[in-house]
Amino acid sequence: MPKLTSKLRDEYEQLFAACQIRPERRTQVERIAGQVLDNRPRYEAVGAPLGIPWYVVGAIHNLEASLSFRTHLHNGDPLTARTVHVPAGRPASGAPPFSWEDSARDALTLEGMNGLDDWSLSATLYRLEGYNGWGYRKQHPDVLSPYLWSFSNQYERGKYVADGKWSASAVSDQCGAATLLRRLAELQQVVFPPRPNEAPATPQLVRYSPTKLRNPVEYARAVALQEWLNTHPGIYVRVDGAPGPRTSDAWRALTGSYLPGDPRAG
Repeated sequence: MPKLTSKLRDEYEQLFAACQIRPERRTQVERIAGQVLDNRPRYEAVGAPLGIPWYVVGAIHNLEASLSFRTHLHNGDPLTARTVHVPAGRPASGAPPFSWEDSARDALTLEGMNGLDDWSLSATLYRLEGYNGWGYRKQHPDVLSPYLWSFSNQYERGKYVADGKWSASAVSDQCGAATLLRRLAELQQVVFPPRPNEAPATPQLVRYSPTKLRNPVEYARAVALQEWLNTHPGIYVRVDGAPGPRTSDAWRALTGSYLPGDPRAG
């Protein structure tokens, strides 16, 4: 298991900031996001006593069980018996048929996701990637884990089609957890807490521009500003070097003022 270093945190945050849903997958992502929101009370009932955000439970439920409440959160096996696939024999106590809630609590505690304080964006993605395993990062570092990034611009192809069996041409047909969380964040249903004990330095301010800045220095400053804005809870702007209305709105949300040159400032 890799350590959650500042460098790895930066990687997760930058990938999430630039994450865009593939147009051909948008309908599926919208449907899944809607179902997860509908199921929020059940996710909260399981996650809150364990200190796990509801949307983390929902993301795992989608990937491991296709949002079915008739299967184990561990791996999608039926609740009518203990799990057969890895991890097998769960829950270890009690007798089948199991309730979805009891099985879900067992799955989350088995993975050590309970009782944790840091659920910042980077820590959340780190734990979700670890839930599926570190095989992509260790054995195929050129492919970002589809468990996180499938259905987004951060992933194209390459996946494990069975335990230990790799296919460079296979394409995941599941919505990645980060992709789903990005959409929930865009809908303002998810707000990630900041990194613990860290406050990013404010980048240089840039002038308002609804189009991409042509000057390389100004473009780089705009990108740095947009990336910095995305480090704040509840703010998600496209990192495109065009500090237009959404970037200006985000700046105003933090400072009370629009970007210099924004016509609304007058």
